[in-house]
Amino acid sequence: MREITASRITDTVARLCVEVNCHLPQDVKSCINTAYADEPWPIAKEVLGRILENADIAAERSQPICQDTGMACVFVELGQDVHISGDLSEAIHEGVRRGYTDGFLRKSVVRDPLDRVNTGDNTPAMIYYEVVPGDLLKLTVAPKGFGSENMSRIAMLRPSDGLEGVKQFVLDAVMQAGPNPCPPIVVGVGIGGTFDKAALLAKKALLRETGGHNDNPFYAELESELLERINALGIGPQGFGGKTTALAVHILSMPTHIAGLPVAININCHVARHITEVL
Repeated sequence: MREITASRITDTVARLCVEVNCHLPQDVKSCINTAYADEPWPIAKEVLGRILENADIAAERSQPICQDTGMACVFVELGQDVHISGDLSEAIHEGVRRGYTDGFLRKSVVRDPLDRVNTGDNTPAMIYYEVVPGDLLKLTVAPKGFGSENMSRIAMLRPSDGLEGVKQFVLDAVMQAGPNPCPPIVVGVGIGGTFDKAALLAKKALLRETGGHNDNPFYAELESELLERINALGIGPQGFGGKTTALAVHILSMPTHIAGLPVAININCHVARHITEVL
């Protein structure tokens, strides 16, 4: 049995919160560079150039890429042969608390959705646990701004809606989102499971390396088709038109009930923040 202290987890989460908010992930930056090179519309090309310039300045100055430093979403893969010395959840919350306070990141969390009083330290974090084989602890910090989060959609489609129904739901969601999620976007799609599980799949899909393909050839082809059709919508970077509305479409699927076809959409803005460390 391998032991990891709660203090080490707190230190790691605090550092990751700052790093992920100040440094555009390299996989995202590569996709934007490719889009910049391929974008024929002058205004769209200029916007993509400004996005890249902003990311470089943020990294050089260790300042946030975006003023919305997001709600801290932390995905935990806990090895079943790991013992945590201390309270794991509280260690993560404390890491977020320190990272957002010491890193001078904007605190955007309110204690109750109706009374709207700010917690003052960006806690609580949204924590998602998965127990896996082994003796490692994998932490992925993915702050979620609500310009994109608010564009999320879920539908309990009928099995008879089939593949075409899924495609249309994704396209409609992106069209309704328009410029609001700060395109070019990354579109996470969750298909199957239950109402709540489909939403989690959509969010987890955003953690994949941006532009990578699903291991299943059927879903890899579907991702490519949806990306092409989304970019044909003409929304473009920041909504100014052009061929670069999305950088990638990522799909995760799982079994579901014979009577259902749950589909969820979770959108990331062009920052698409995610960072992982294994302890």
